[in-house]
Amino acid sequence: MDSTSTDANAAATEQFLNAPPRVLLVDDEPGLRTAVQAYFEDEGFQVTTAQDGEEGWEKAQQELPDVVLSDVMMPRVDGFGLLARLRADERLGGTPVIFLTAKGMTADRIAGFRAGVDDYIPKPFDPDELVARVRNVVQRQERLLREAARYADTDLGQMAKQITEIRSLLQGGGSKRPGQPVDHAFTPREASVLQLVAEGLMNKEIARRLETSIRNVEKYVSRLFAKTGTSSRTELVRYALENSLVE
Repeated sequence: MDSTSTDANAAATEQFLNAPPRVLLVDDEPGLRTAVQAYFEDEGFQVTTAQDGEEGWEKAQQELPDVVLSDVMMPRVDGFGLLARLRADERLGGTPVIFLTAKGMTADRIAGFRAGVDDYIPKPFDPDELVARVRNVVQRQERLLREAARYADTDLGQMAKQITEIRSLLQGGGSKRPGQPVDHAFTPREASVLQLVAEGLMNKEIARRLETSIRNVEKYVSRLFAKTGTSSRTELVRYALENSLVE
């Protein structure tokens, strides 16, 4: 990847990170939804609302929010049910979730944190404190994304050179292994990641192509290392080409 492409990717990342934070507010109290939405919009946030966890889950899949504010006690699907769905979803698993609830006992807060919630604010709450906590969560996510993007862009030229050398070696030297094709029982997503790694894409580019997170791509690449007995992307590409695991 040349410096122009790298600069373009960096610019796109900054544009994404500098966009207004998107908040999904899930609560069955119409008055609270209206008040909180108005307050956050005045503070520069984009707000989508839902009246229960079921609708919240549908909206989350559509909007891919930066943070979810959710009541706990709701009809159909409660806050814990919504949280479980978010954490199990590949695209939404890392989305920060803050519980808004009238239940303020320590045991309830512990249950929320154990379930994977990022913060826990009992009602009634001060709107300025709520906005401050949401900003803190969003800023923390932005720092992580910037660090991941910076890490993904390191040594791109060297990696591209290595992959080009591997392809040239295999195309010119007839390095295919004899015998039956190797079956590693890759999942469809692992196979997709392997193909994109072999094409020379880095984690950030793969994440964008597959509409998932960089963290998930790293997880799949680690699984590929384990299944193929390799320990680097270069070794993985060489192994995949030698065994006709990629096109």
